[in-house]
Amino acid sequence: MKSKFGFLAIIAIIAIIGFSTTACGGDGNDGDPGNGNGNPGNGNGNPGDLSLGDTITSTTTGMVLTYIPADTFTMGQEDISGATPHLVTLTRGFYMAKNPVTQAQYQAITGQSPSNFSGENLPVERVTWFDAVEFCNKLSIEDGLTSVYTITNREPESGYPITSATVTVTVPNWNANGYRLPTEAEWEFACRAGTTTPWSTGNSLSTSQANVGGGGISSTTPVGSYAANPWGLFDMHGNVIEWCWDFYEAYPGSGPRTDPVGAASGSNRVYRGGGWTNMAGGARSASRGNGSPDSLSYNLGFRVVRRP
Repeated sequence: MKSKFGFLAIIAIIAIIGFSTTACGGDGNDGDPGNGNGNPGNGNGNPGDLSLGDTITSTTTGMVLTYIPADTFTMGQEDISGATPHLVTLTRGFYMAKNPVTQAQYQAITGQSPSNFSGENLPVERVTWFDAVEFCNKLSIEDGLTSVYTITNREPESGYPITSATVTVTVPNWNANGYRLPTEAEWEFACRAGTTTPWSTGNSLSTSQANVGGGGISSTTPVGSYAANPWGLFDMHGNVIEWCWDFYEAYPGSGPRTDPVGAASGSNRVYRGGGWTNMAGGARSASRGNGSPDSLSYNLGFRVVRRP
């Protein structure tokens, strides 16, 4: 798996025949969402009865999500390739899981235990991007919510890992209340948690603050083992890299953007946050990586978001 983080990660790639991936989009990165790329919401602002830190809980898995209000922030960092700083406005607040999806939660929904490291409260890893989006749909159904994604042409037709599929999001479903992967902009906004420094911890990140390389830990650690960021989110730096929705592209420039969701098409999907194999520099709030959506790695997992 090709990584842009500037760190060494050990990746195991599933060999497949006839791989294809589609996530149809509108004409660009902002505006009309078309079939999945563009402004993901028609309503602006935050519901009047919700505040930063309000939580909801998945009725099926016990997963706790915290509310992140809409706002404008500076995304990117000058010294990171393809991450030109620019203003981003998110017009809709969202709930984000406090932790990466755990092995117990993943197994409860899919019946699968794919991880290299074993432990109910460890983050699930060795899941493809396709596995992650299907988990989102299945959890939505179990919790009585509206699924965000339409998944067709699944390969294999049943079983895991999923190595190919066509994944689309119709305009109404960007506003659905079901679970989905965060956009890259949502992920960075939540990771920064109101900070403007390279890490949410300030101008440095130590191995006592996150499970990153150099600390003598050669595995994932139970979610929530380190202090949360200022908005109550755990493991945004380190432990496992996290899949996002977006196709990867270099940011198109320094101009302001509204509700960006990545390139309209591409081959690789974005992942964020750095994992236990990465040094702190690869786990900055603005650090970016990307990989083929059929990739598997023992430092690659995901977390979910949903609309109120």
